[in-house]
Amino acid sequence: MSGQRTFTMLKPDAVEKGYTGAILNQINEAGFRIVALKKTQMTTSDAQTFYAIHKERPFFGELVEYMTRGPIIAAILEKDNAVEDFRALIGATNPADAAEGTIRKKYAVSISENAVHGSDSDENAEIEGAFHFSGREMF
Repeated sequence: MSGQRTFTMLKPDAVEKGYTGAILNQINEAGFRIVALKKTQMTTSDAQTFYAIHKERPFFGELVEYMTRGPIIAAILEKDNAVEDFRALIGATNPADAAEGTIRKKYAVSISENAVHGSDSDENAEIEGAFHFSGREMF
């Protein structure tokens, strides 16, 4: 379903602060249908694999540590133009630059603790969703 699905994670900071319900509600109100959802915790190996594209970047170790410090909420979302619409809903990576009303403007505190992940392409949405969910977990 290329173009109709995206992947998201509510990151440890958002889960720790109790923002899960509010963020999921905002996602629903924006017209996304949740086709897969679970609370889980990434291992160091999981985070290193998931973020392998950033392996050579100076922040990689901190990113892995951050993403493994507590539970996340992983979800696959469905809607026409899912990736682009969800990226608009979450806002800029830096919450200071995010538009009013976006998830990051409301719930993120910094570039490094930015509350939510959203796939940046249809291809990555498929890869990231498959990383966290089997086919029988999607409805």
